[in-house]
Amino acid sequence: MLYDSAMPEKFKIGLIQMSCGADPAANLSKALGRIREAAQKGGQIICLQELFRSQYFCREQNPELFNLAEPIPGPSTEALGKAAKEFGVVIIGSLFERRAAGVYHNTAVVLNADGSLLGMYRKMHIPDDPLYYEKFYFTPGDLGFRSFETSYGHIGVLVCWDQWYPEGARLTSLQGAQVLFYPTAIGWHPREKKEFGAAQLDASRARHRQRRIRRGGESRRL
Repeated sequence: MLYDSAMPEKFKIGLIQMSCGADPAANLSKALGRIREAAQKGGQIICLQELFRSQYFCREQNPELFNLAEPIPGPSTEALGKAAKEFGVVIIGSLFERRAAGVYHNTAVVLNADGSLLGMYRKMHIPDDPLYYEKFYFTPGDLGFRSFETSYGHIGVLVCWDQWYPEGARLTSLQGAQVLFYPTAIGWHPREKKEFGAAQLDASRARHRQRRIRRGGESRRL
């Protein structure tokens, strides 16, 4: 897909990072409050962290935690859609999707500024490591790599571990995405930043170089 020159060249992004408790309803309420704050500060496309309705539950293999999952559309997309319409913003939310009996996904949804569910992306790359037992919970996505033409810009959405696989970024960018969003639960304790922070930044810069694409004969970096 060719780059659409009619799309806005600039838009303001709001990135929400918040602590989460054990109550999904309280976490959703907290997220809605953060969305309001971001919108009041001029944010136009607002992205929540990965699986924001709960604490990161993949640290253990516990069948009871499947109760955290919900359908899409569902309660979260309804609440996020109302907020998107009220504040006139685009919202990216990461949810534990219950697609069908026994089929669950780690899914990012995109709510447009009119409150409509513009689309969703199901996480393709699923890690399985100590304290990251995601294959116990999530089926790999089947929607492919997608981009979305929102009210403020053409964006791509992937999720967390997808960032280590540059082909996903390349394919999403080729669909016209101006910015790629990766809701993620990865982080580090403050005392680890000094030791690992520089390496993480170098890896991020390398991924940006890999996302270079050609649009209208001009080489551009995302």
